[in-house]
Amino acid sequence: MDIRKKTCLIIRKGNEYLVGTICFSTDLRWSIYASDAWRTRDREAAEMVAQKVGGVLVLYNPVINEAKLL
Repeated sequence: MDIRKKTCLIIRKGNEYLVGTICFSTDLRWSIYASDAWRTRDREAAEMVAQKVGGVLVLYNPVINEAKLL
């Protein structure tokens, strides 16, 4: 397994990571754990979501549980 292929983008705002939306609501769900975060490899989509929620993009590798700001 190539762990580099597991690297993804997540969104952080303050000390919390975006998990997603709450069903049937416009409210967002956040977690203090990067492992709970919504993940994508689509940078354009991640940048759009980060801009809308006022967050920043973070590279995250769940295999080694490492997160780095972009």
